[in-house]
Amino acid sequence: MNAEVRPIKTAAETALATSFAAVKRALPGPAAVGALREDAFRRFETEGLPHRRVEEWKYTDLRALMREAKPLAGLPDAAAKARARAALATLAAVDARHIVFVDGALVPELSDLGRLEAGLTIRSMAQALAAGDRDLLAHLGRLVPTDDVAVALNTAFMGDGALIHVAPGAALAQPIHLVFVNSGSEAASVFARSLVVIEDGARAMLLESHVGCSQASEHQVNAVLELKVGDAAHVDHVKITGEDAGALHVSTLLAAVGAHARFNEFLFTTGGGIVRNQVFVRFGGEGTVAGIRGATLLKGRQHADTTLVAEHAAAECTSREVFKSVLDGEGRSVFQGKIIVCPHAQKTDAKMATHALLLSDTAEADNKPELEIFADDVQCGHGATSGALDQELLFYLKARGIPAKEAEALLIQAFVGEAVEGIEHAGLRDALIDRVVAWLKARE
Repeated sequence: MNAEVRPIKTAAETALATSFAAVKRALPGPAAVGALREDAFRRFETEGLPHRRVEEWKYTDLRALMREAKPLAGLPDAAAKARARAALATLAAVDARHIVFVDGALVPELSDLGRLEAGLTIRSMAQALAAGDRDLLAHLGRLVPTDDVAVALNTAFMGDGALIHVAPGAALAQPIHLVFVNSGSEAASVFARSLVVIEDGARAMLLESHVGCSQASEHQVNAVLELKVGDAAHVDHVKITGEDAGALHVSTLLAAVGAHARFNEFLFTTGGGIVRNQVFVRFGGEGTVAGIRGATLLKGRQHADTTLVAEHAAAECTSREVFKSVLDGEGRSVFQGKIIVCPHAQKTDAKMATHALLLSDTAEADNKPELEIFADDVQCGHGATSGALDQELLFYLKARGIPAKEAEALLIQAFVGEAVEGIEHAGLRDALIDRVVAWLKARE
């Protein structure tokens, strides 16, 4: 007789099950969306929170790190909006169309929703779900299928977010900036879901910022962005994570890229207690060129995990992946990058590199680049390095009269700048360099 073995559920898993049962009927969407939610939550119940025995999550044991599940965030009140307005002032350096979400809900009075450029449509995800939008349902969860548990949990609880459409051939002169502000009024969880469809031949730049208003806040964020890049389109996506020191932040990008497109992705992380940025990119058409880069700056006991899967499913595509991490105190960075070359993706040119700079003896960098190649006519490679500042370079600068702290800051800024300089937008590039300088000054 075989006894059935059932894993013991954690307090967080039990709380999530109780919360879903209580709110599922109130979540936006018709029966088809409800069925999608139920199916996703069943997947989560079967697998539970990801843990160290799951290879993709071995360095970020969410079951151990997520001691409890915070209640779902409510609609923001006037005080929360006021705190969000103050936080927005720090993002004014880049001229962009701001679409603002406070505690996961779209706030029209803080957003630039008027006078949209020709070919641009912006809607609330919650409203589109409630209306049962057919175009939305045709794309939702279908661009880059994944069995990731964090995505399943987001699908079950998904609330508000942005639904953006850029018409064929349209060229947006101004970046679109999705700003997710957590007001910090109380510890809560947010499940944001956005869908952006950039049609053939269009050009657009999408910024995504996650910011907090209180260093003491312990909010939990699970955000998913689905992005469709049409044939011959040119799309840049930059994600900035500047959460509160106690925040737990899990974010996933699911990007399906067409043929002869240009796609640039950049991840910039300085905030949050525990951060995991997941990027799943599928190159489904021939002749696409992509640059996927990132920079992470950590101090204290911050933990940031970047997990990337770049699937080359078509021939003659080129991709470059470059990630830099700077770690101080007991900061820990994780990079898991995998390039997959499918059998018919001949003449793929893909190279991945990750570099970590450790400023203290207690900092830790875990790098795991991988290649899975099923074609024979390819050029692929990967590399990883980690170490301290070059003492010879440091001595060279100090020998020329530059103070030790300033010399160290110059070397760190140059190290991170190699990744940041890949951003095409000059204003945003300068703004991020300014953030690097601010991080260095705060470290002093």
